[in-house]
Order: sequence, then structure tokens, then C-alpha cells
Amino acid sequence: MPQLIVPLSSPEATDADRFGPKAANLALLARAGLPTPGGFCIDAQAYRMQVAALGLEGAMRAIDSPEPGVARRAALDMKLGLLDRPIVPELAGPLLAAWRELVERSGARTAVRSSALVEDRFGSSFAGQFESYLGLEDESEFLTAVRSCWAALWSTRVLRYMATHGASPAETAMAVLVQPLVSARVSGGGLSRTAEDEMVLNATWGMGSQIAQGEVVPERIVLTREGRLRETALGRKYRAVGCVHMGGPGMAKPLFAQPCLGADQAVELGRLLLEVERLMGMPVEIEWALDEAGFKLLQGRPLHMQDAPVPDAMWLGRPGLNGHPAGVGWGSGTARVVNCECELSLVGPGEILVTRVAGPALSQILPRVAGVVAELGGSTSHLASLARERGIPMVLGVLDATQRIPNGAQVAVDGVAGVVRWLR
Repeated sequence: MPQLIVPLSSPEATDADRFGPKAANLALLARAGLPTPGGFCIDAQAYRMQVAALGLEGAMRAIDSPEPGVARRAALDMKLGLLDRPIVPELAGPLLAAWRELVERSGARTAVRSSALVEDRFGSSFAGQFESYLGLEDESEFLTAVRSCWAALWSTRVLRYMATHGASPAETAMAVLVQPLVSARVSGGGLSRTAEDEMVLNATWGMGSQIAQGEVVPERIVLTREGRLRETALGRKYRAVGCVHMGGPGMAKPLFAQPCLGADQAVELGRLLLEVERLMGMPVEIEWALDEAGFKLLQGRPLHMQDAPVPDAMWLGRPGLNGHPAGVGWGSGTARVVNCECELSLVGPGEILVTRVAGPALSQILPRVAGVVAELGGSTSHLASLARERGIPMVLGVLDATQRIPNGAQVAVDGVAGVVRWLR
């Protein structure tokens, strides 16, 4: 049997069929000498062994039952079984030994990240659909995080995503990536190409989860393909975001953040982005963090691109708002303004969703909308990745969109130029 736990720096770790594309891509970058946090990978075979040891193989097969009730029960049995029952000793022992060695060597808290065999592939990024657990300090937290990553393959959100891609969790498995936690001063994402043949970086202070979850408007930096700085737009942050129907404060007046990256740092990050593209042999999107020692690459995956659309001339000269383009598509439809996720059921087929927070939870509505406009989020958020994957026009970081775009108006969304227009 091949070794189930291998360092990220090992040649074996580049095998996506064992460790998933997320870990394999990162291993490729690490072996090429690019900066990563390091760490180790857990083979997807460990997941299969745990499933077999817990006697869950029957439930796993039942997920493909034509009877909806049987399939739902099977998914619940798989999720609860993997979450609630301990990792079998033949796996737990080696896992704890590897985790202890990593903690002793790095002196840092740890991060446990999913690396499913089906994610970060072209056409099925699964961006934001699985789980990551940050800042783990003890053995119990570590083992719980591993079990939770395994169980995430059976979450309702993932099952919905798989259904739209003709996939089944019974036909795949979950590998896991374990790394020292980067003490990020600044973090963000990057796109190696746009329809205008430029590179785009997003950045925010602290951990990058705020960008990934669409909870801030990040700093946006545009570079030429030669790596020259072209323009920078400051990010925006808000004092509070909450559901107004649950007594939350809503979204307060925006505060413009201080610049996250200097010009030299942006150019350095652009060079890393181009090198990731070269190594992977395709346009890419990355996630990164900056600590006291410098930049660390956290993820690299294929980037979906489309040619720039030609808008209908009837929209030229209409009222418009600018934002961060997801990078694909042009579409029009009736605006449906919603203030929080609890109103998503109001959105009809072919409408343009106008909302505040652009988190991956909105992925469930992407199949039925003609476009998305959000007040928060940026081009490298998880939702933007999912929109690119589906070819859905999306503009993020549009200031006061829910207040300025009339509900029921006819709206056009240019997901390449980052412009939203409407008919009065």
C-alpha cells in the first residue's frame, strides 16, 4: 500500500488522483521553488479506509438511489457517521504523528483544508463548497477537522453542486491538506489573465477568507501582462453586516481602507502569478498571503475565461454603476433586489439578482439567474469563480447597488467590463 501521508514537497504529492488537484497543484509550485506554507497531504485512500471501517459503504452506494428519501437518508448517514465517529486507530496514529512533527517543526498553529479529488479542475472548481479549518491548536481539534473535511463531501451544498455537474460523491473521495497557519498581514487572490489581457490582484488586511466569502470589497490592482502596475483601487470595509430580518444592523457606511500592497509588492506578486501560470500551463487564479517573511501561495486552479462580449447598443448611455467584474458574460433581465439570503426564494428564473454579500452560499441560485450584482465581493471571491465556471455575468463591489438599482427595472450586467446599467 502506498504511504498515506506525504510531505507537500514530495514528488508523490503532485498526484491529483491521490491527493486532489488542490494539494497536487500546490505541491507542483512548492517543488518548483515557489513560496508555500509547506505541510503534508493525506491520501484520499485514508477516507476510503475510514468509510469501510465504519461500515458506511452501503450508505455511500445508496446516495444514487432513484428514491429521494433513500438518497437523503444515505447522505445524512454518511455525514453523521464521518463526523461523529472516531478515526480508526490504524489511521489516527500516523495522522497524529505527522501533525505533532509539523507543529514541533513550524511552531505554528495549523490549517486543515479539503482537497477533494473532484475540486479545482477545469469545469468543476467547487470554489467555496468544501471546508477549511484554521488556527487549530490541539490534537482533538486536528482530528475533528480531518473528520469534518471528509464529511463535507456529503453536505447539502456539495450534493446540489454535484447534481448540476452530473457527479456523485459515491464515485469520488476526499484527500486532506494540513499546513502551518500563515500569520497573514495581508492576503487575497489573483487572476493571471482577463479579457483585456491584463492581470488582476485582490488584497485585504488580515486573513483572505473575507475576500473568498465575498464579505469585503477588496483592493483591486491591475497589472499588464509584462508585470507593470497599471492602476489601483482602494478596498472598502463596513462596520457591520447582518440580516435585517433577524434584528441585525444591516450594512453601515463604507470605510475606505488603507492600501494593502505597495507598488513593488504588487509587481513581485504579479511575477509569482505569471510563474504559476507557466508551471500549470494555463490561465490560473490563485490565493495568497503575506506574512513577515514574504508572500506564500495558498492555492492555484484553472481560470475560466471568455471573450469580451459586445453589449446591445440600446444600453449605451443608460444609468450605470461600476464594480469588480467576475470576468465573463453579458446578460440582461429584471432586477430582483434582495437584502439578505433569506429572501433568495423571491428570485425568479432569468432575473438579475441584486444583493449585498456575495458569499458562496449564493451558488445554489446561480443556475436560474441571468446575472448577479453585489455590493460586496471582488473578482477573486469564490462566488466569482463559480460564476466564471457557469458563464454567468457578475459584477461585485458595486457601491449602494441595492439602493440605487430599482427593483423590477430592466438591467444589463457586463461581467467583463464590470458595468451595470438599467432602464428607468
